[in-house]
Amino acid sequence: MIIQIISLIGYLLSRLIDLYIFLIVIYCLLSWIPSAANSKFGYWIAKIVYPYLRYFESLQIGMIGLGPMLGVIALWFIQYGVIGITNILIGILA
Repeated sequence: MIIQIISLIGYLLSRLIDLYIFLIVIYCLLSWIPSAANSKFGYWIAKIVYPYLRYFESLQIGMIGLGPMLGVIALWFIQYGVIGITNILIGILA
């Protein structure tokens, strides 16, 4: 029973990270269209994503901001960590 709960928690955390990465991609695409970025939808996406991306916004090469890309890479590392810890816990308890 505990193995299924740990597996479910690991799976849900991994899917939440996938969803957040998807929101970052949408945020980046909306930034290319000023009218879309200033819409109500763009406002809510920015409100969800920007607090995280704020940590990476100073990283630039010329006019190209690397913040979203580095933010996604950091989330991938976190996601692989969650999957690894989940697998370790399942291996210990099995």
